[in-house]
Amino acid sequence: MDATRITFIDSSFINSNTDFSLLMHELKLAFAANNVEVPSRQHHDFKNTGQQADSTLLLMPAWHGGKDAGVKIVTISPDNGKLALPSIQGTYIYLDAATGAVKAIMDAKALTAKRTAAASALASSFLSKQTASSLLMVGTGALSKNLILAHASVRPIEKVFVWGRNFDKACAVANDLQGAQFSIEAVENIEDVIADVDIISCATLSKTPLVFGKDLVAGQHVDLVGSYRKDMREADDETILKSQIFVDTHYGALHETGDICIPIQNGIISAQCLKADLFELCAGTKPGRVLEEDITVFKSVGHSLEDLIAARYYYDKYMQ
Repeated sequence: MDATRITFIDSSFINSNTDFSLLMHELKLAFAANNVEVPSRQHHDFKNTGQQADSTLLLMPAWHGGKDAGVKIVTISPDNGKLALPSIQGTYIYLDAATGAVKAIMDAKALTAKRTAAASALASSFLSKQTASSLLMVGTGALSKNLILAHASVRPIEKVFVWGRNFDKACAVANDLQGAQFSIEAVENIEDVIADVDIISCATLSKTPLVFGKDLVAGQHVDLVGSYRKDMREADDETILKSQIFVDTHYGALHETGDICIPIQNGIISAQCLKADLFELCAGTKPGRVLEEDITVFKSVGHSLEDLIAARYYYDKYMQ
């Protein structure tokens, strides 16, 4: 093979070649081994003339010395919905770690959606009840369908509800997944169904809570994906206070998301209230769900290890 040839892996290939169970397994092995080096991601917010919300530029590198490396370049523009454009866009550059040669350039939006959903499903395998059969999806963006399918790959999901600020978009998500192994319907109000489901998954750009602790019941699992800045949050203080809290990484949770940072600043919880991260769960050094009646929360902010492992997964599939 020509070592100078760069492979381009587009979203259609990624979307058509994802087995969430296999991708989740690769992530689990990588978190347990903990041999991928991941420096802190660069996070830059900048204003755009005429836009109400700041845009964000993320640079996320990772490498497994002697094997492979990569960097994800992502922009998040919350106002893009007004322009009929996706809010998250980007590119992943996959490298040969030994030579520095570029092995592939991948669509980062699809890559991110798949690896994020797989990480949530991985956490759910430790934190949700094994009998969990119902799911409420809060949010209608690119992540929503992926999260639904990923959660259904690890739990016997039979019923799914979808909520979005735009009911037509919630209906579109439900229509796209008609014919899956579960029934699915759009709902107009979160509070109508939230107490009746086993898993609540949130993937929004909300700056104010959408999940309230007063509505939660014993045994539920809450998957919080959307809040990637300190001024964003999807769950209120009561949710955090009454739950057993787990995160993808301690550093990211304590420095990058309002769902954790704001309750700590308000004195609702302390950093010591975080029970475990994915490294500890996958390595078996910390337990996940302990009691059937516990309410568990998993807060994800994303980690470059996930990107590198997903890039390796799709590159290997492409080369095969």
